[in-house]
Amino acid sequence: MLYPLTFKTIFKDKIWGGQKIKTILEKDFSPLPNCGETWEVSDVEGNVSIVNEGSLQGKSLHELVEEYKGELVGKHVYEQYGNRFPLLVKFIDANDDLSIQVHPDDELAKKRKSGFGKTEMWYIMQADEGAKLNSGFNRELTKDEYVKAVADNTIQDLLNIETAKPGDVFFLPAGRVHYIGKGLLLAEIQQTSDTTYRIYDFDRVDATTGQKRELHTELAVDAIDYHHYDHYKTQYDKKLNESVNAVKSDYFITNVLNFNEEVAQDYSRIDSFVILICVAGGLTIETQGGYSLSLRMGQCALIPASVNNLTLIPDGDMTVLETYVP
Repeated sequence: MLYPLTFKTIFKDKIWGGQKIKTILEKDFSPLPNCGETWEVSDVEGNVSIVNEGSLQGKSLHELVEEYKGELVGKHVYEQYGNRFPLLVKFIDANDDLSIQVHPDDELAKKRKSGFGKTEMWYIMQADEGAKLNSGFNRELTKDEYVKAVADNTIQDLLNIETAKPGDVFFLPAGRVHYIGKGLLLAEIQQTSDTTYRIYDFDRVDATTGQKRELHTELAVDAIDYHHYDHYKTQYDKKLNESVNAVKSDYFITNVLNFNEEVAQDYSRIDSFVILICVAGGLTIETQGGYSLSLRMGQCALIPASVNNLTLIPDGDMTVLETYVP
């Protein structure tokens, strides 16, 4: 019988990583010197999540999808994605600026035989004073203007820069140039893909190899959306004790739940799994079948499609992201 699942954290050492995974999220990533990312729910080949507790402990997420199919992910989700779990959830600690980068859409990724495209979103959990990020361009661009800016090393002059604070949401469709700036801790929800085209890496040198990291400037050219948009930060109502929609896309829907009182959630109308991502405070999840699970900031639970009714019991003030496939 399926129940709310938690998974062993996969830790990623990154050149720009820091200590907040340990100091704020209280996850011990020893023996890594620092940690840039944790992968919490993943079916990326070579980085598949392993169940952490309960009767299914030790099973991989991929094995569970193969075994339980629509009972785990939802009938229409299984029909669409088959045995590949469609979403990847991470926490990211940027102790330095990440590279300027872009991801391909499904069509280009398929053409280049690199799996799915990568549409994603960020929820800012903690931000140092004045921390910034990049989402998109600050004006309309042509492909030729972009190519010239990369060649001239003036690409940074064309980027839309946003100050970020806790609770901010940024939706990044495939094709949008972006980078996470120094001083940000965030949750990332994305398509199951690890395809990234690195455009510029601030001339950093890897301490181990003594080399600059590989750039993918030519691959990026046909992946980029060169349009300028009026708004890059996602606007949503921050209400207490009410589920509020923040992102609605073809790949995932994400709601923000700010609660300080008990709430009953009915997922019977959703033909999909639900991932609950605790981004502030803590809570206990109880099912009608009597299963109970506690989450704190920096932890996630995968609610199988067959588990329709939950009670969420907050430990004081808590914020949870609720994401699923439409």
